[in-house]
Amino acid sequence: MKRRDFIHTALTFTAGLSFAAVAGCASAGRREPWFDISLAQWSLHRTIRDQKQITNLDFPKVARRDFEIDAIEYVNQFFKDKAQDQAYLRELRDICESEGVKSVLIMCDGEGNLGDANDARRMQAVTNHHKWADAAKFLGCHSIRVNAATGDVGTFEEQQKRAADGLGKLGEYCATLGLNAIVENHGGLSSHGGWLAGVMRLVNKPNVGTLPDFGNFVINRQTGEEYDRYQGTAALMPFAKGMSAKSHDFDAAGNEIHTDYRRMLRIVKDAGYRGYIGIEYEGRNLSEPEGIRATKRLLEVVREELA
Repeated sequence: MKRRDFIHTALTFTAGLSFAAVAGCASAGRREPWFDISLAQWSLHRTIRDQKQITNLDFPKVARRDFEIDAIEYVNQFFKDKAQDQAYLRELRDICESEGVKSVLIMCDGEGNLGDANDARRMQAVTNHHKWADAAKFLGCHSIRVNAATGDVGTFEEQQKRAADGLGKLGEYCATLGLNAIVENHGGLSSHGGWLAGVMRLVNKPNVGTLPDFGNFVINRQTGEEYDRYQGTAALMPFAKGMSAKSHDFDAAGNEIHTDYRRMLRIVKDAGYRGYIGIEYEGRNLSEPEGIRATKRLLEVVREELA
């Protein structure tokens, strides 16, 4: 190699190293967020179900284009007859891929009580969820969200055992797909943090966990009995594979007035959770789009404060 070419090559190599070092330092200086934000489809339930302004197939586009959110959580009732429609699911998956949106989970309701007192009905409920697990797998989700409903029959412990039985059997099926079955505190005994944590310990399967919802801790809607939301969330965090940031109303400073998001997210972070937190706006004082944006802003602010 001529001396002139050697010097040129050496300088180019050195410059490359310097650029790489600078780029590496810049990359190292960037902090990855300790949780990611997803959008629960229930936040748009009036827009979809009542106003019929968008469909389930529009949901990924709306999440990305209107709210700049790239992860979504479906609600099965918005495509209830499509769980086994491969052409429909393929179209939905293609839309997500073209929009750069990840499908996180499917929230499954109306498929029977997984803790039913009747053995045959309980097993039918397990089977009814199989199609949603298959659909979730096809869409690239990590979980289906289910309910630990028992019909309120039997003692506290009896209902725990039945819920654990149904969830355990569903978990076995989901395991064959590499999928999680996760339970939300969603009314009745499932909103009793201690009860649901006990169910998780009885199931004792790595792919069966919880999806703590910040606001769903009303055990009895008639009497107003409510489990402490902070205590309940803390009890469910050891099993959490998803989170739901429930919101209704905001003050002038942008804080949710029913849940102290700073206190709640501190519980979540201290538990070591590092997954998605889904926006689930249910209020009426703001429109659904406004409520979603308000919840997103609050999550982003508190996420940075606790980073």
